[in-house]
Amino acid sequence: MEEHFWTSGADNARATTATNAVMVFPYPPGILQGDQIWPLLRQKTGWRSIVVAERRVTRCRDIAILTYRVTAEKAGVPIYKALCTSTYLNDDDTWLRISHQQTAVT
Repeated sequence: MEEHFWTSGADNARATTATNAVMVFPYPPGILQGDQIWPLLRQKTGWRSIVVAERRVTRCRDIAILTYRVTAEKAGVPIYKALCTSTYLNDDDTWLRISHQQTAVT
């Protein structure tokens, strides 16, 4: 699910994200919530390929926290490297992203 967040475009990301989710990206744009997220993700998703390393999952009942290091590539954009955290909530047997955070690695 998290890999599709990066590679499948904003529509897929929106389908797996809670309505009032919070996302934090390197400044700018910074902290976004709800409908503020989608204009940015139309530009920031759809990566051609990604490599995910140092994967960790912490789960407590209906909450799962995923942490990982990503290297992402797409045409016309410099290779992007970041440390990431996504938090999911199991809502009626559907896992929805309620937060996502990226820290760029230089």
